[in-house]
Amino acid sequence: MRFPLRWGSILGVGVTLGTLGAAAACGSKTGLVLDDGLEGDGSDETFTRHDTGRDAPLPPIDVAPKPDVNRNDCPDAAATLIYVITKEYDLFSFNPPTGAFGRIGAIRCPNTAADDKPFSMAVDRKGVAFVLFDSGQIFRVSNVSAACTATPFVPGAAGFLKFGMGFASDSTGPAESLYVASDEQSSTGTGAPSRIGKIDMTKFVLTSIGVFDDRVTNAELTGTGDGRLFAFYSTGPNLQTSPTAIGEVDKTTGRLIAQTPLPTVRLGGHWAFGFWGGDFYTFTGLISAGTDVTRVRPSDGSVVVVGHLGEDIVGAGVSTCAPEN
Repeated sequence: MRFPLRWGSILGVGVTLGTLGAAAACGSKTGLVLDDGLEGDGSDETFTRHDTGRDAPLPPIDVAPKPDVNRNDCPDAAATLIYVITKEYDLFSFNPPTGAFGRIGAIRCPNTAADDKPFSMAVDRKGVAFVLFDSGQIFRVSNVSAACTATPFVPGAAGFLKFGMGFASDSTGPAESLYVASDEQSSTGTGAPSRIGKIDMTKFVLTSIGVFDDRVTNAELTGTGDGRLFAFYSTGPNLQTSPTAIGEVDKTTGRLIAQTPLPTVRLGGHWAFGFWGGDFYTFTGLISAGTDVTRVRPSDGSVVVVGHLGEDIVGAGVSTCAPEN
């Protein structure tokens, strides 16, 4: 997801979630498209919090895929990859089975200021990347050439300027929507709480859905082909020291359905998030110190650092055609 002025790190390798799954702790593929036809170089509202209470018990995340998922438009789903964007403007692919990164190229988006950095990214079902910049602009980026073109999205729509984002199928596919999480710190007790919204990708219109569960702070999002939406977020106001969690989100209300705490992972200075093959992958690290990749495996509770990139990853996305187990 991001590159704000925040600090933190991943702590620990190869730990196990164990019984922590039910307790609270206080941001694609090479095969789906050959190219996408791109050319060129690589609010003032009052909100009410959902005061859920941080001790309210939630079940652990269950990512077992639904058997009735529509995958007729995913003939090469096994070839999907996770894509990531760095604050250095580089687009990479990440291969979850091998832990290897492959550099695609530097993105050069039109009409951006020299200090306008990528902030978050999502990848649609066909593998096209959409990159949000600090300015609030969203650009369409080729996952083949890194070519970048503008979209008609209006920065600041519905009061959302910066946000984490991720596609999720509307039900069991193939239709999908782009969900967004506003970059506000709801758990600090100051300012507006974080909100959830949805972007109509045919018109690039953002609609606010509501206020996030008050346990969710600075969230990045990822979704699945069977219609589920997940958030990776801090469970406290200090992004260097507060533990994180992954939660399943009700797409219609912003409430948490389930939560798995990650007591050894911190958001740090930049972070991103993706789901592939039944596992979650978090991308976090200190500012200007590169990125650690952590695999979170709900099936056995393991949390393991599986890779590193020498650049600061601020966004990640994966097609909802990606394998779900």
